[in-house]
Amino acid sequence: MKKSNYLIVDKRILPDYYEKVLAARELLRTGAVREVSEAARRTGISRSTYYKYKDYLFMPNEATECGKAVFSMVLTHEPGILSQLINTVAELNGNILTITQNLPIDGKASVLLTLDTSGMSLSPQELAERFSALRGTGGVKLLAIE
Repeated sequence: MKKSNYLIVDKRILPDYYEKVLAARELLRTGAVREVSEAARRTGISRSTYYKYKDYLFMPNEATECGKAVFSMVLTHEPGILSQLINTVAELNGNILTITQNLPIDGKASVLLTLDTSGMSLSPQELAERFSALRGTGGVKLLAIE
């Protein structure tokens, strides 16, 4: 049995700066502030604390019934690489909500993939590992989950 990198933890037992990092990220997302330094100042954390934890903390959205995950990755510019990724999602009972692919530069194209994961049995981390194992796929990163 493979262990996941994710835990569900009551925030009351965590240091308060985790919640402040989420608040700072929300200020930036909504446009209430334009710079990380301002978001950090308003929430009472350092910029280094924000940068250290911003990619590892996620807030569950209790208003939604389906799970969503956003991944970024780099694909080799070869025929069939994107199709292989799409087929893998379909085989795992996932549903692609959006795909954004940039033009290839030096034989590589960055891709942003948003999935409905409600029908999938893999965790987002396991899914990222599965994507990383595909031929021509690299730099897979889980950006957000809902």
